[in-house]
Amino acid sequence: MILDDINRVFAHYWAHLLELLPKVAVAIVLLVIAIFLSNRISNLVGGRLHARSHDPLLAAFLTRLTRWALILLGLTVVLQVLGMTGLVGGMIAGAGLTAFVVGFALKDIAENFLAGVVLAFNRPFRIHDTIQIRDNQALMGRVEALNLRTTLIKTFDGKHIYLPNAMVLREPLINYTRDGHIRQDFQVAVDVGQDHGPERVREMLLTFVRGYKDVENEEPHTPYIILEKTEGMVATFHVYFWTYSEDYRRGTQELKSELMQSIRNTLLQQNYPEPAAVQ
Repeated sequence: MILDDINRVFAHYWAHLLELLPKVAVAIVLLVIAIFLSNRISNLVGGRLHARSHDPLLAAFLTRLTRWALILLGLTVVLQVLGMTGLVGGMIAGAGLTAFVVGFALKDIAENFLAGVVLAFNRPFRIHDTIQIRDNQALMGRVEALNLRTTLIKTFDGKHIYLPNAMVLREPLINYTRDGHIRQDFQVAVDVGQDHGPERVREMLLTFVRGYKDVENEEPHTPYIILEKTEGMVATFHVYFWTYSEDYRRGTQELKSELMQSIRNTLLQQNYPEPAAVQ
């Protein structure tokens, strides 16, 4: 009796498997076709978007979005062929606790995806913009890509940081290159002596800064220098100047260093004592 029952169960499942095999074969073929078409169509859409759009960040994001949307559509068709749409719907509708747990687990994924959509259309930054999240130098770098879940930036020391889109959208974001101009400053302490006086030195420094390469000299981005304090014969000047920020590292770190060194050399050539401080 037991063997007969086992044989009947085995025969039932074997017959069901044979009945299901053609559907599985069709489903596999449809899935392969869906993946193939999603790649082809997304590449076609991406090519046209990149050719016509002035925003490569948005074009790349929409290309990825198109690809995954087509793949999900293909998976839906595959489930229908296998007759599993009702089963999946019943599981989601009936398993309240399971649905809650799964939904909680996928919360961050969904949140980052929706944040990516908002960032793609709101566009607080472009490819190769230099951005910083919060007041955190460790989260500063050039934008390399906007993915479905993360924003990729590359720091100036070569590290790749994958920032969750939700964090990029939620936290204060500083864009150093969006405007195209950025102001830099530093201090220089000079022994002005009894004959020169602070005002003469300030005018000499201002003339030098205005003529320095890559320093902007047109309104409203003109350099200026203020006298911060004097201690005996030593006057401390605060130098402010504007540079182009498209290449942020060149416009800030390199140019600022070159200008500070050039001012020091100029003061020495004009027979001023070694500057007390250039910082």
